[in-house]
Amino acid sequence: MTDQRSALAALTGDGNYFEDFTAGQRMCHARAATIDEVENNFITKQVMNTAQAHWNEEIMRGSPFGEGRLVFGLITGSMTVGLTSQDTAENALAELGLDKIRFRKPVHHGDTITAYTEVLETTESTDRDDAGVVRFKHWGRNQHGEVVCEMERIVLVKKREVWAPARRDGDGPA
Repeated sequence: MTDQRSALAALTGDGNYFEDFTAGQRMCHARAATIDEVENNFITKQVMNTAQAHWNEEIMRGSPFGEGRLVFGLITGSMTVGLTSQDTAENALAELGLDKIRFRKPVHHGDTITAYTEVLETTESTDRDDAGVVRFKHWGRNQHGEVVCEMERIVLVKKREVWAPARRDGDGPA
C-alpha cells in the first residue's frame, strides 16, 4: 500500500500536506479568474434560481447594485474556493464542511476574482491516522480590491508521513 500511496503522491504538490499548514498562515493564490456571462447564465438557470437580477438586464438598469446582471452568489463562492484548491486541497481526502458564507459586494459579468486564504486551525483526525483536519478562511476580492465573498472551509488533508514518506527526505519524485 505504501508504494501505491507514494505513486499517488507524485501527482500532487509537495507543500500542501497536513503537516505544511499552521494556524495563522496566509496565502494569496497565484491564479485569478474573470467571471463571464457563460458561468452566470448556465449555472443560475441550471439550479432554477429565478431572481430577475441574474437573468434580466433591463430590470438592473439604474439598480442600486450597479449596472448589469448580478452573478449568482454560489458561482462567486465556487470560483473563490476553486482558485484556492491547488494550494489548500490538492492533497485532500474529503471536503468536510463549508460554513459562514457571506457575500459582501455584488459581482457582475467581467469582474475578476482573486482568492486569499488564512489557516484558522489544524487538528488531528479522530478517526484516521493518515490525515488531519484543516479549517481555512477563504475570501475573494474583485479587481478593485473589494472583498466580494468570504467563507470557512474544513478539509481532511493527507499526512505526508503516511502518503509520501520518501518525499519528506528528498528521495521521492519531485
